[in-house]
Amino acid sequence: MAWISSEEAIRLLGVRPQTLYAYVSRGRLEARPDPDDSRRSLYSAEDVARLASRRSGPIRAAEIAEASIAWGEPVLTSKLTVIVDGRLCYRGVDAITLSRTATLEEAATHFWAAPYAPRRDHSVGIPGPFKVRLFTALGARAGHDAHARGRSRTVLTADAATVLETLVDAATERRGNGAIHERLGAAWGLEPKGTDMVRRALVLLLDHELNASTFSARVAASTGASLSACALAGLSTLSGPLHGGAVAGVLAFLSEAEQVGAEVAVRARLDEGRALPGFGHPLYPDGDPRAAELLSHFDVPPLISAVQAAVMRETGEHPNVDFAIGAMAQHFGFPAETAFGIFAIGRCIGWLGHAMEQIETGSLIRPRARYVGVMPTPISPSH
Repeated sequence: MAWISSEEAIRLLGVRPQTLYAYVSRGRLEARPDPDDSRRSLYSAEDVARLASRRSGPIRAAEIAEASIAWGEPVLTSKLTVIVDGRLCYRGVDAITLSRTATLEEAATHFWAAPYAPRRDHSVGIPGPFKVRLFTALGARAGHDAHARGRSRTVLTADAATVLETLVDAATERRGNGAIHERLGAAWGLEPKGTDMVRRALVLLLDHELNASTFSARVAASTGASLSACALAGLSTLSGPLHGGAVAGVLAFLSEAEQVGAEVAVRARLDEGRALPGFGHPLYPDGDPRAAELLSHFDVPPLISAVQAAVMRETGEHPNVDFAIGAMAQHFGFPAETAFGIFAIGRCIGWLGHAMEQIETGSLIRPRARYVGVMPTPISPSH
């Protein structure tokens, strides 16, 4: 991979330094320290070329298709979630409004357009560290659950609820009664306020259109894989640092701010060309409404407010939902892995809903690759 200086990247893109840093913070532009000068950063020439082409006007159909995979034009049809005018809506209902009263089970009933009715065979009883339990429980179920093709919608929605309960049992290390957020709150030792914040977060994280983990789940579903296998595909994709693992980055950023102060921590990251975890979102240029909603329901500590203010002054970026979950984790005292569990359990509703929608289409998702490597030598005609 080729790397270029910040000056060259700014020239090619025709943007201000703050915009360049914002591209890095949003994951749209990769940066690394300059090996010859640790105070400077280098930027991926490939990413810069891609961004420059998107700013320069129409490009060829193949390139448009390629760009669509990353925050581009829609590539699949769906009746489940829409993000429009800065609002996130599930089947036409505003997610913010739903999160203020609904349990996750009630939200699932709305999202799946079917009753939440799990079977009783959901617990797998897997010991071990938190994240290991989640993966192992879904993997164990995926190893024996029936394929999804040919199964009725009634059967599939029972499968979906059962898969979700398997994940909850793995997260809490117990069977339990009551709403999912109450079981999680009890398992994690949260007070009623923290438990209710978990409920709100679960509903707000339920789905986010065709994000990376949901796309993975839909690809698996398009092959006819079981719903547990689809959820496992989603969980595997979620585990990456640019997706569900982003909350850990937020907590590391907040730790830096606690040590050196918000202004210094933000400026140091910008000077080094490093991302500002938890800020900016390509789908919400005016701010992530999920973050604003969550942050409005508890007393945000001064340090977190100071980081928000410093980032806004330097880049104009608003906090996203990863930052809000990180702030919740710090305020209510649950660890990063538990924050990942909130993300996984909430988003599992979306994975399963999209999987069922994909199964109903009966079509296989199989895009083509645009080859840019060395072409093979032509075969000479026989003589």
